[in-house]
Amino acid sequence: MTASTGLKRLVLAVALVVAAGFAVLVAAVVLIPADRVREAVQAEIRAVTGLEPMLRGNVSVSLFPSGAVSFDDVVLGDNRTGQTALSADLLTARLRFFPLLTGRIEIADVTLERPRIAVTFDADGRSNWSPLIATLAQALKPNPGRLSSFAEIRVAGGSVVLRDAQHDLDERIDDVELSLAWPSISKSFAATGRFNWRGEAVNASFSLGDFLAALTGDRASLKLRLAGAPLKVAFDGHMSAKPTLKIEGTLAADAASLRDALRWTGRRTLPGGGFGRFALKAQTNVVGGNVGLSGVNIELDGNSAEGVLSFSTDGRQLLQGTLAAEALDLSPYLSAVRLQAVNQRDWSRLPIEVVGLLGTDLDLRLSAAKIKVGKINLGRTAVATSLRDGRLNVTIGESQAFGGVITGSVGLADTQSGAEFRSQLQFTEVDLEACLGELFGVRRLEGKGNLAFSIEGSGVTVLALTRTLNGQATLVGRQGAVAGLNVEQLLRRLAARPLSGGGDFRSGRTAYDRLAMVLKIVQGTVNIEDMEIEGPTVRLALTGSASIPQREFDLKGTASLVAIEPGAAAFELPFVVQGPWDDPLLLPDAQVLIRRSGATQPLLDAMRDRRATDAVKKAIDRLVGGRPPAAPAAAEPPPGAD
Repeated sequence: MTASTGLKRLVLAVALVVAAGFAVLVAAVVLIPADRVREAVQAEIRAVTGLEPMLRGNVSVSLFPSGAVSFDDVVLGDNRTGQTALSADLLTARLRFFPLLTGRIEIADVTLERPRIAVTFDADGRSNWSPLIATLAQALKPNPGRLSSFAEIRVAGGSVVLRDAQHDLDERIDDVELSLAWPSISKSFAATGRFNWRGEAVNASFSLGDFLAALTGDRASLKLRLAGAPLKVAFDGHMSAKPTLKIEGTLAADAASLRDALRWTGRRTLPGGGFGRFALKAQTNVVGGNVGLSGVNIELDGNSAEGVLSFSTDGRQLLQGTLAAEALDLSPYLSAVRLQAVNQRDWSRLPIEVVGLLGTDLDLRLSAAKIKVGKINLGRTAVATSLRDGRLNVTIGESQAFGGVITGSVGLADTQSGAEFRSQLQFTEVDLEACLGELFGVRRLEGKGNLAFSIEGSGVTVLALTRTLNGQATLVGRQGAVAGLNVEQLLRRLAARPLSGGGDFRSGRTAYDRLAMVLKIVQGTVNIEDMEIEGPTVRLALTGSASIPQREFDLKGTASLVAIEPGAAAFELPFVVQGPWDDPLLLPDAQVLIRRSGATQPLLDAMRDRRATDAVKKAIDRLVGGRPPAAPAAAEPPPGAD
């Protein structure tokens, strides 16, 4: 016998032994009664989870080539209450193969296909899952007599419905695909997978360091990760539920657009622009319905701030906090606000969007070393923002701006008549040209001064709002000038030659030592109650009105040339100012100039004498070749004639 022949015989013998053993094993598996397998699987699920699998459909058992038991239309509930908090179209328990060879039924893993999970809270805060959680906790308690069992549960195509009567909440999560690491060996519990919420796919992972402790309300470590296109959230800390829910740890969140993330979570769209790139990191402390954030580091639209925040869900939602920043650019939030039309000569007719002010209350205090708002640069600023029932109020404690200080408040509210605007501001020792130019587009006053105004109005557009403005304003300036007008030069020229013409008087400057103005605003019309400008050589007094909606002046005034030479007479000239704000027309009183001119005085006297007028008219007719006038038919004799 050769070596090759011996090797062939050995291989054949081994094959026969393996085949015989396999046949014996298969026979042993096949001979296990299906009812026994079904009952064993039900008992193991009940022992591991404490939940009673209630079968409302068919049961199929497959033991070869792999062991599996499938239950159609299954409800997993508490065997004492029979609640249907969890149901599935199909429950499949895959069996371990080798224990089957010895006649033991052991589950390797469980798969729930198209399960439906219902979580409800009544008006008193009680959940339908409370008795089920108690049952789970009882089943997970250490049991020396219980052998290890399945450690994985898969969820395929599931859905979760959450209803909270106390907070009027009704949410649904679909396409749930999860793998649950069941704590059959270790104490930990973990879930990883994905789901779909409000049209967005979210990858999720969740883990508890001690599942039994978490179910019984004791302290347990908690890790959570949620990653979707609108928002990413990560939490690492601990939780407990005795005597009330408490969560503490580190929270991190970021979004490519905070506006889109808030819209995705069901919040109202915020008015204005901005609210783009967002990132948050903070130490979190949740007690009941209150969320406290300390050591906050927040970034929004390129701005960074630090401080503390708190959020309350008990009753009406309220966000409170204090934040401090080195520099802030608030321009993005006003980019959508258009006060003027495209032509820059009319007020905007676009609707004022303030709907986003409803929903959440706000109480936020903010301080910064530097703030930029469009073209306006502010120094150290402290403001307090309050939002209640759709009414936004911004109180400026102090802001360094325009070389001075700003204090006061600005309010905006959503009302039935549209946006309601209120403002009370005081500007102290500010640069008038920069201040009035940036706020009102008026760049004709130079110097330092104080400005105070209180106005209010409402409307669906900026133009409509200007028509309802009411309030008052005061302005006091010193050591400045009125740009674009040289009153002294004009008056001196007209005093010497009244009929010489004013020339180009809309240039130059008129210096003043003191400027005082008192205004009253009624339904969009600014009435000048008192306005005086006193300079070293010129004095001006103005009365009249200005239309805010039409942006036009209708003023009357008197300009006086102060006599600076001994014996010289003072010269006063009435004038009117009419036309648009950006380019008004100033016209002196022509009759005063004519009366002041000596060359025209004889002509004026002659025009008052009828006989002289007739003589002049006849002379003009002869010169131009006109026909002599016909004699009157019957002339009355002059008075006193014989």
